[in-house]
Amino acid sequence: MDKTHFLNSIFKTENFSAEELKLIIAQFEEVDFNKNEYLIEKGKVANYYYFLESGFLRSFTIDTEGNDITTKFFSVNDIVIDWHSYFLKKPCKESIKTITEGKCWKISFSNFMKLFNIEAFREVGRTRLIKNYFELKNHSISVIADQAKDRYLNLIKEKPSIIQNVPLKHIATYLGITDTSLSRIRKEITL
Repeated sequence: MDKTHFLNSIFKTENFSAEELKLIIAQFEEVDFNKNEYLIEKGKVANYYYFLESGFLRSFTIDTEGNDITTKFFSVNDIVIDWHSYFLKKPCKESIKTITEGKCWKISFSNFMKLFNIEAFREVGRTRLIKNYFELKNHSISVIADQAKDRYLNLIKEKPSIIQNVPLKHIATYLGITDTSLSRIRKEITL
């Protein structure tokens, strides 16, 4: 088995037997993507989830006034998933689109179910779900309770690669502010 395989950074060799890792990796399919491709589209059922090896993506929706609002960013090692759609087979309420070119590994729901009897596999999924929940909860509270400058500084601290690789217009909508406000904040920080 290839110990350098990207998925070994997700499914760590110390937690799985060699046979389990071989079975897990065999269920995933490599996907190369270009800039501006949809991995998951609003209104469709998400039949796959992905582990991101390289590149940047974002989830977004359109608000009641027709504005494109970023709800989350994805970068290396992130799980790219619409939990609700993938597990409950409901149409997605947002889209996930590539910002850059990159590579990910996808798994279908039927292949996922083949692995569900492996306890360590379930634990990886549970841990990722909990992490995603807390990120979402913290972001929701931050948009309500924190100043825009503090939200931006926190994003720089927590995910500097996002600041370096994502267009500012997407960062602004994610922070719940206008492009103009973000430009003002960036000027204040550099002074």
